[in-house]
Amino acid sequence: MPDAPSDVAVVFGGPSPEHDVSVLTGLQAARALGSRALYWTKTGDWYEIDRRLEAGDFVDGVPRGATRVQLSFDGGFVSDSAGFRRPRPIGVGTVVVCCHGGPGEDGSLQSALDLAGVTYTGPTVAGAALGMDKLAFVGAMRNAGLPTLPRVLLDEETEAVDFDSPYIVKPRFGGSSIGIEVVGDLSTARALVGTSRHLRAGAVIEPYRADLFDLEIGVRRWPESQLSEIAKPLRTARAGGVAGEPEILGYADKYVGGEGMASAPRDLPARLDGTLASSLRAAATVVGSVVQVRGVTRVDFLSDGHEFFVNEVNTIPGSLARYLWIAPPLPFGTLLADMVDEARQRPSHYYSVEGADGTVLRGASSIAAKLA
Repeated sequence: MPDAPSDVAVVFGGPSPEHDVSVLTGLQAARALGSRALYWTKTGDWYEIDRRLEAGDFVDGVPRGATRVQLSFDGGFVSDSAGFRRPRPIGVGTVVVCCHGGPGEDGSLQSALDLAGVTYTGPTVAGAALGMDKLAFVGAMRNAGLPTLPRVLLDEETEAVDFDSPYIVKPRFGGSSIGIEVVGDLSTARALVGTSRHLRAGAVIEPYRADLFDLEIGVRRWPESQLSEIAKPLRTARAGGVAGEPEILGYADKYVGGEGMASAPRDLPARLDGTLASSLRAAATVVGSVVQVRGVTRVDFLSDGHEFFVNEVNTIPGSLARYLWIAPPLPFGTLLADMVDEARQRPSHYYSVEGADGTVLRGASSIAAKLA
């Protein structure tokens, strides 16, 4: 496909535990789309880089030849203002967001882009925040009538939960599988809250069931509502395959393969009972509606082959879930072009001042009177 318009850029990286995976996704997307590329460093700085770079060029930080830019509320992405130069817009009007976890996927970056007037792919502020909050998300799913495992808040004062051990402990706010632990008792779970840096912002606890396996479906709603094939990711034993350890879908299973999620082992399409497959697809459609999917979202389920539970939603999935769209085949370049088109045609936000007509101000008493 031809290169993207010059005002389109892929953004990736960011101050997140998933920074490195984001680099892989961003380089894939920029290369496939033929767009400009903007790198967000671990320390929060921005650089425009050559999209032809490889992953190894980022191992030691900012690659050679990068040009520093800034994200400003006045002009969007602008040239660096070092010295006496006045920052000037660099001509980026739409960005493809490939930032996983942290402020790139929790609504922070989306808020900044909204205020800067830059259109973007992927979730809105509200959709991103909901997807990153594991407690709020499961509550929204239950309210929508979808099955979920019990999931409750965990802190150092938690004395009891309404389900049996073993337990799985997760960061309340976070993507991927970083910081997830399987424990045998509640005292160990409580101890994790005080010692794990990934649980500082909050933790949730739920029952660990060894009989459940993972299933994934991609969801997009532009140019029309569409679901991908169902995939079954393959797990390995924890700690690199130590015998006797519980099996979970870990960070290494997902990403340590050279291409991010695109190279992770999986059965695709998953071999499932037809009734279960239909139920999963119906549930994924509901999840997409509740989260108000923009771009491409991956919905993660747990199942024993008969019943299923909605587990999580990944609003900016690794490799943008390009590997799921096999029937009919959807080229990565087309997927990206559709995302750019949606970003421009389907706004991420709408501000309104309806009702702010001065009536309250005209009838207000003095500020001094209000403070008395």
